[in-house]
Amino acid sequence: MDSIQIGEINIYWLRGGYTHFDGGAMFGVVPKPLWEKKYPANEKNQLANVTDPMFFRYLGKNYLIDSGLGNGRLTEKQRRNYGVTEESFVLDDLAKLGVAPEDIDYILMTHLHFDHVLGLTGISEEGNYSIFPNAEIWTSDIEWDEMRHPNVRSKATYWQENWEAIEGQIHTFAKEKEFNDAIKMTHTGGHSNGHAVIWLDFAGEKAIHMADIFPTFAHQNVLWVTAYDDYPMTSISAKQEIFQQTFGKNYWFLSYHDARFRAVKIGENGEITSELKIKNRN
Repeated sequence: MDSIQIGEINIYWLRGGYTHFDGGAMFGVVPKPLWEKKYPANEKNQLANVTDPMFFRYLGKNYLIDSGLGNGRLTEKQRRNYGVTEESFVLDDLAKLGVAPEDIDYILMTHLHFDHVLGLTGISEEGNYSIFPNAEIWTSDIEWDEMRHPNVRSKATYWQENWEAIEGQIHTFAKEKEFNDAIKMTHTGGHSNGHAVIWLDFAGEKAIHMADIFPTFAHQNVLWVTAYDDYPMTSISAKQEIFQQTFGKNYWFLSYHDARFRAVKIGENGEITSELKIKNRN
C-alpha cells in the first residue's frame, strides 16, 4: 500500500472505496473546459475519487483519519448514483500492518458525510455495530450536532444509522483540539458547518490534511469549491488562510479523495514542488 514518511512516522493509505462523482458537482460553477484540463472526466462526466483513510502510529497509539465507505452500507441505487466501483478493504490493509480493529485508539473525523463515516460501522443480524470499539472518535461539536439534527439539505448525507452505534465513542472539540506535540485538529467550516482539518508536525517535518475544502489537488484555486460545500465562501476563506500559512513552507498536503496523487508539496507561488502518485492500491 502507498505510504509517506513524515519525520519518523509512516502514514499509510488504506483502501476505503472507489467512487465516481459528477464533475459539475465536484467543481461547482467552474466551467468544464477549465477543470477538465486538470482533472479529466469519464464518458458520464464523472470524476474518479478514492475514499482512502490514513493510518499511522505515534507515541504508541494507533490513529485513523476518516473511515471510507465500509462494506454493505450502500443500496444498489446509492452505489449507482455515487459511481461506486469498489467498497472498503480497510480491515484487510490494517491486517497487513498487523493491526486489528480493536487496536485503533483514535479516529480523527474531518467531517461526517457518508463517504467519510460509513466505514465506522458494520451490519449484523442484530443491527449496526462499531467496527473500532475501543477508539475515541473525534469531530467538531458543530459537526456532531448537525449529524444528529440535520437540516433539509444535510439530511441527504447525515444518516441516523451512521451515528447510533458509535454515539458512546464520540468526543468533540470547539475550535481546536491538540492531541500531543505533533497532532491537532482545527475547525474550518465550509464544506460542512463543522468541517475540520488536521495538522501534523513530526520532528519538524509537517503535513496537513485539508479534507474536502481541498478535495483534489485540481482545487488549488481558492475559488474552485465543490457544489457539495454548504458554505462556499467559508471554504474560500479557509483555503486562503491555510495556503498563506503553508505554501512554500515545506508542508506535505495529504489527500483522501484525489485518484491520482496521495500527497504534494506546493511552493510559494503555487507550483507543485514534490508529488507522491498513487501506485499501490492493491
